[in-house]
Parts: sequence; structure tokens; C-alpha cells
Amino acid sequence: MLPFLTQIGLEDATHEYIEFTQKILKGIKNLSHLKDTDIEIGVTPKEAVYREDKIVLYRFQPIVEQPIPLLIIYALVNRPLMVDLQENRSLVANLLKLGLDIYLIDWGYPTRADRWLTLDDYINNYLDNCVDVVRKRHGLEKINLLGICQGGTFSLCYSSIYPEKVKNLIVMVTPVDFHIPNALLNIRGGSTLGPDALDVDLMVDALGNIPGYFLNLEFLMLKPHQLGIQKYLDFLDIMESEEQMLNFLRMEKWIFDSPDLAGEAYRQFLKDFYQKNRLIQNEIQLGDKRVDLKKIRMPVLNLYAEKDHLVPPLSSLALEKYVSSKDYTVRSFPVGHIGMYVSGKVQRDLPPAIVDWLATR
Repeated sequence: MLPFLTQIGLEDATHEYIEFTQKILKGIKNLSHLKDTDIEIGVTPKEAVYREDKIVLYRFQPIVEQPIPLLIIYALVNRPLMVDLQENRSLVANLLKLGLDIYLIDWGYPTRADRWLTLDDYINNYLDNCVDVVRKRHGLEKINLLGICQGGTFSLCYSSIYPEKVKNLIVMVTPVDFHIPNALLNIRGGSTLGPDALDVDLMVDALGNIPGYFLNLEFLMLKPHQLGIQKYLDFLDIMESEEQMLNFLRMEKWIFDSPDLAGEAYRQFLKDFYQKNRLIQNEIQLGDKRVDLKKIRMPVLNLYAEKDHLVPPLSSLALEKYVSSKDYTVRSFPVGHIGMYVSGKVQRDLPPAIVDWLATR
């Protein structure tokens, strides 16, 4: 008799096997009923109000009269529809219900023709043009920004250069100090393994654009067991529930929908931000404009995740030391990086926190 059968007993082993088989069969049945439309993400109605090259500025359909405009700036990595993953887990939908008018920049999918796009192009051109569109549509001199992850870093750069166009600045899970000790992503910049840990120039010169699948693998390898093995083992436990399985598949669809990154923009972001940590030294140069965080004087709301493995809390919290804002607020949530978008508890508490903060300003 096999050793494990001796330990747990043949009857128990048989029972476990039957239960496992039933789960698999129910899961296969649930999967066979699914259509592509069942796994759609980005479900809130929206319209394109501005296009330029690959980028699209969307406006989500407002729910209340005279809503407060808010422009969301997402990262270049992955797709921005994480903020509108599904009907019951949508930051966008919850903000709309509370009286905001939501605009979102979709950076699109760079092609080989875009390999020479720089951060100057993204921030001083595309982002600035989108801000001007929202300002013009609402007849406002200044608008509210919400920058998320790398998009938050872009928002900081933009608000430093164009403070006259930003009324209130919200940053969420945003890296500021890129040399926090033991940060997992620091290995790409070299602050943990030395300045030559990653030869960015060789990589960009060889590849042009940086493939999305490479970046996806890079993030997965930060927690290879949890993100590459364990979650698929855990999937067996939710296959019986069509709702839980759909939640899982929507998340997988978002994770693996990874656009390539324009080579020159990637080169500057890795070298100037990760490797040289120039943001907090006020040494970032975007075209003929220099980023100086001290020029950020508008109200700032800094939202971070306490268990974030991609953007350590200390990296986000460093912001207070470098801006000149007298109206500076910090709010944390007991989740990881992705939990800021999909956690039910966070989606209950985060949107009201944003709206209440804006309403008083």
C-alpha cells in the first residue's frame, strides 16, 4: 500500500479523489458555457473624445448632473481598464456614482514606428494635450488629476512642469523614491545588484520596443511561486463557482494583455528613475523642461497599499519630503498593489475617500 494511503486511510483518499474529480468536471462544464463576451473587461459606457497617434482619451458616461471632472493617468505597462475591471469591481463606476466626471488616457499599443517616442512625447505632448482637452470641454483653467502607479510618476512630472493646469493632484501606488532598500523591482534598476545589473542601452538597441511579454514575465518572477504556480493550483478550488472563475479569468485577461513599451521611453524611465533616482533629485529632463518636485504646491492626496510588493510604501511615502504642498494628505489601505483595484473592501472605502477629499477642495 502507498505510504500516503497508510497515513490518511484508503476511504479518506477515495473521498478526496471523488471530490477533486467532481470539482474538475464542474469546472469543465462551467468553462464550456463561457463565451468571449463573458470575460470582457472595461464594461462602463464610454466614448472617445480625443485621439492622437496611438493614444485615446475616453470620457465615461456621467451619472449625475454637473459632475466634477477627473483625469486618470495610468501606467504604460498593462492596460488601463484595470480601473474598470468588471461591474462590481470598478473604481471608475464607483467614482461616477459619487458624482465625478471620469476621463481616462489609453496609451494604446506601440508599434515599431513608435520606438523613438520619449517621456517628453508622453508627458509634454500626449498628456498635456489630453489635459487641455478636458480643460476646454469644461471651461476650466485647472483640472483634477489621478495618477496610478507609473502614471502617478508621470502626474508628478506633469504637475511640476504645468502647475497652472492642475487644481488637485491624487497619486495612487506611485513610486517616488526608486532606491528603497530591498524593493523587488530595484533589481531592474541596479540599486540592489549594482549599476550594471541591467544593461538598458543594450536591451533597447537590440530590441527597439520592449516586448510586453518580457515585462509581464519580469513582474511574475518577482513572486514566481505565488504568481506563477500557486494561483493556478488555487484555481481548482474555485472552478465550481462560475462567478469566481469569471473573476479569475478577467484578471488573467488583463494581466496578459501587455502592450509593448516604446524603446526610448523605457530607456529613460529605467535609467533616470530606477538607476539614477533623479526624480527626487529634481534632475529629470523632459525635452527643454526640468522636473522640480518643489514646484508642486497644489493639494496632494497620496494613496498607497500597505502590502505592495511592486511599489513599496516607503517609496510612495517619500513624496511628502520633496513637494511644497501645504495641503498634503496620506491614506493607506491594507492590501497589495492589485488589491487597490479589485479588493471589495477597498472599492467600498477608496472612492468615497477620493470624492470627499476633492469635494472639500
